[in-house]
Amino acid sequence: MPNPMADAIVAVLQAGDAAEAARLCREQLRREPEAPELLVLLALAQWRLGMHDESLEIYARLTRMHPRDVVYWRNYATALREAGDLVAAEAASATALRLAPDDTEWLEWHGLLQLDAGKPTEARDTLMRAFGKAPDRPSIRIHAAQACSACRDARADNLLRPWRSWMPLDDALQSELVEVLRQQGEIRDAMELLEGLVGRWPSEWRLRLRLAALYERVNRLDEAEALLDRIVAEGVVTGTEARAAREIEHQRARLAVRRREFATARDIIEHAGPHDDRHCAHWFELGQACDKTGDTVAAMTALARAHEIQLADIRRSHPRWLETGAKVMPGQNPRVAASDFAAWPTLRAPDASQSPVFVVGFPRSGTTLLEQMLDAHPRLQSMDERPFFNTLATQLENSTGFEIPRDLGRLDQRDCDELRKGYLILACGKVPRRWDARLVDKNPMNMLWLPMMYRMFPAAKFILAVRHPCDVLLSCYMQNFMSSSLAVVCENLEILAQAYVDAMRHWLYHVDLFKPDVFVSRYETLVADTPGQTRRIAEFLGLDDAESMLGFAQHARGKGFIATPSYTQVIEPINRKGLGRWQRYREYFEPVLPALQPMLEYWGYATNSTAAAMGR
Repeated sequence: MPNPMADAIVAVLQAGDAAEAARLCREQLRREPEAPELLVLLALAQWRLGMHDESLEIYARLTRMHPRDVVYWRNYATALREAGDLVAAEAASATALRLAPDDTEWLEWHGLLQLDAGKPTEARDTLMRAFGKAPDRPSIRIHAAQACSACRDARADNLLRPWRSWMPLDDALQSELVEVLRQQGEIRDAMELLEGLVGRWPSEWRLRLRLAALYERVNRLDEAEALLDRIVAEGVVTGTEARAAREIEHQRARLAVRRREFATARDIIEHAGPHDDRHCAHWFELGQACDKTGDTVAAMTALARAHEIQLADIRRSHPRWLETGAKVMPGQNPRVAASDFAAWPTLRAPDASQSPVFVVGFPRSGTTLLEQMLDAHPRLQSMDERPFFNTLATQLENSTGFEIPRDLGRLDQRDCDELRKGYLILACGKVPRRWDARLVDKNPMNMLWLPMMYRMFPAAKFILAVRHPCDVLLSCYMQNFMSSSLAVVCENLEILAQAYVDAMRHWLYHVDLFKPDVFVSRYETLVADTPGQTRRIAEFLGLDDAESMLGFAQHARGKGFIATPSYTQVIEPINRKGLGRWQRYREYFEPVLPALQPMLEYWGYATNSTAAAMGR
């Protein structure tokens, strides 16, 4: 039965007098010591009075009194979370879920708790369960995407795809959407939403700080600096906001790098320090700044620390990826046997003019430069780098049980038509398609998906970017890759060298088997003779005029956002500064040169200083 005294106590609590509410609860509990509604009100009153331990004990007592009542377990979990005891909160929340396993809202709450507790894999699984029960609820999609992004799970992209149909969202949820869009590389969308939030909350400096970072990312450097200057001038970042103060300094360092003030950038980064023990980006930025100032020892020391932190993070989210023999990259999949390929049935497929142009190559080989050159041509259209073939392979396996590349020979005409349709849908979801232009699909590690790409588009033209392997490895080692697979193989130069050789061998084997139409674009040749190389590329693609491709830097600046680590480089004219850079780190490369030797010989690169810089 309702307790009439409880209503009076609630009124006192609502009036803000927690002490009087607690007194009334104790007085009434002397008459009714087991009354649950009075115990809950006492716990609330004590919490407001700062008596957290006493409040938690009451919540725990209620779960012992009513072990099958989900409400008391949820109250207890909520209080534990607010008290900062995330381990106990998760245990109490899990009990609540066992009592009500189909409660979507609590599944969402539990997943967010797991994210706060540093358990992204568990959070992803919980939130994807919630998504399965309520796929149209924006908050669940956003939070599930956050967890997938934390796990570097490609499903985040699909979860966010319909975000425009969710508008308007409340500002708190929109702020979360901004962050997960940013993490997914959807910088323009994130910036659009964040500018709206800043317009509604102009005094909220944290929003402006986030916006400044996005402005740098789309090359609006003056606006980024103006925002930082205004935040500092207002004095709103106090001594208690240490993390925010460090973030301001890190952003200033990035702007200094963009102005080529490398010594200043290094000083700023070293003075600011990392946000916390898991802030690997700090060490990547410091390593890159030390490299620019010529301090190779300090650069490699900082980068080793960066990779140590990054691998520890991946170990928490993907422990199996670091087990001995784990298949991290598609190149570790079996090759297509010649006998199997001979048995593939002949199917109808688009000709070269109706197929994408694929730009591939090991990361940091010059693929982004090639992409921007091609995109500058009016008859070509590129799109942000996306793992479409990974997505299609997963969808195919889930729908048919087929595995790639093992079952490519089992695909019939309908299967391949559906795969091409799925590819087109994915592409149109990323770029407003111009149907008078051929699509350029630049994704370096698509070189490992050649069997599937060839099965779908056998007449397609491929451009393979090649660069001195040591320069490639050094540049990869310095990058804070968002891709978990790339981050894993970049743990050290030894693992990275083997991954490079394996990827190249995988590509070369299948090129020899399938005989696709491939143009090899050597980075050193592109730098030394840009007009001549662009003419050869244009001829390969059947284009009459290559002149527009030479204006790639201006074209790239006009695009604003470029979704690769090279975004600061491809808006500048071509220069020779990246040639032979590895020579300054030669002592670090000596142990890996024997592993690289087969590819050094195949591509005609020497390891002495002069020949190595120029290549064959």
